[in-house]
Amino acid sequence: MFEAILPLVLFALVSTSTPGMATTLSTASGAQFGFRRSVPLMAGSAAGLATVAAAGAAGLAGLLAAAPSLQLAMKIAGSLYLIWLAVKIGRSDPPNLDVTMAKPNSFFGGAGLQWTNPKGWAMGLGAAASFAALADGPLQLAFLLGAVFGMAAALSLSAWCVAGTLLARLLRTERQWRVLNIALGLLLAASIIPMWRTA
Repeated sequence: MFEAILPLVLFALVSTSTPGMATTLSTASGAQFGFRRSVPLMAGSAAGLATVAAAGAAGLAGLLAAAPSLQLAMKIAGSLYLIWLAVKIGRSDPPNLDVTMAKPNSFFGGAGLQWTNPKGWAMGLGAAASFAALADGPLQLAFLLGAVFGMAAALSLSAWCVAGTLLARLLRTERQWRVLNIALGLLLAASIIPMWRTA
């Protein structure tokens, strides 16, 4: 079973680890307030992404169950989205760590960030389109994507939070950040290959 969902896990880990609003906020919060005081923000953001992924999966999986011929088209669309996202990540600028906050963000602040984040909705819909074959129906796919994305976000945001101060010290140049972003983009693009082998 784990081998079947490994491409989904890889996709979720890479896509939640790439620089964006949530990772930047977690990094800045970790640098300014430390890990413990940043836990509500990270927990809310992980829960928010889990609900976004589950909601997207439930709706899209229902459509695919009603019209199975759409699954190949959705997988192609999902793969194209992943390639686009990988290119965008590889070409992205260093994150702005100069975010100043008076106090740590709350659980609902973190969740709200994901509920209004187009990247989160695009990730959830892209994953639902690409990995619909892993589930027997919309509810199972919603549970699977919600669980995987929630856990992946919790891990990646924790890592960004812990690494906040360290990254600010180690990655001093734009070139160093570009190397990291290119590596993450290539890893995300590579996650497409096993997805096509499992179907």
